[in-house]
Amino acid sequence: MLATRDHDGAAIAEYHSVRRHGGLTEDQLVHLRVEAAPLPEGLNVRDYCGVLLGGSSFNISDVDKTPLQQRVEADLRRLIDDIVDADVPFLGMCYGIGTVTTHLGGVVDRTYTEGVGAVDISLTGAAADDPLCEGLPGVFKAFVGHKEACTVAPEGITMLATGEACPVQMYRVGTNVYVTQFHPELDEDDLEARMRIYSHAGYFDPEELDDLVAMARASGVDGSQHKILANFVRRYAQ
Repeated sequence: MLATRDHDGAAIAEYHSVRRHGGLTEDQLVHLRVEAAPLPEGLNVRDYCGVLLGGSSFNISDVDKTPLQQRVEADLRRLIDDIVDADVPFLGMCYGIGTVTTHLGGVVDRTYTEGVGAVDISLTGAAADDPLCEGLPGVFKAFVGHKEACTVAPEGITMLATGEACPVQMYRVGTNVYVTQFHPELDEDDLEARMRIYSHAGYFDPEELDDLVAMARASGVDGSQHKILANFVRRYAQ
């Protein structure tokens, strides 16, 4: 699992939510924090059953980027090049859709931002035969919260899920590379913890925190979103 969160609490919580909802033990999920140090020399994605990329405080569409963000993006770009070209099993969540979309020549900008909350995710016809969407209802709720999104999808992708306010919610590249705009790793507890960490990061008015927590508790997000993680692990883990 590749992480870029520059807050220790958020990075650790994200790792454990992915591990828990994916059905992995700690010794099955390697955690590489790309923001903390450059990726190890000689890192070969083919040495792993699969690669996951979590969310980020960085945005691909940022105009002014710090040296750290530029280094993180360069490190990830090299890996994404290899992952897409070799069709290595990959699941990118939120920040991952921006990274892969940019690699493939699509457009990522601030047109379809979504505030923190629960939204309806609608599967496309192509999702009916996709192994990562197995067991999902045609429409389910999941948590979102992002300042940027895919505005123009790259050519050649398979669209798997859409949304009303943000049209591109999940797609596949080739056979094994997947990205989601929504967060398949978040349940109500996970979201509350993340909101408390990022309450002053510009995703929402800090005074709205308690109302947003109550919204999350009453949102109807029922765990269907976690099937994507569980299906990814079941399909690729060895």
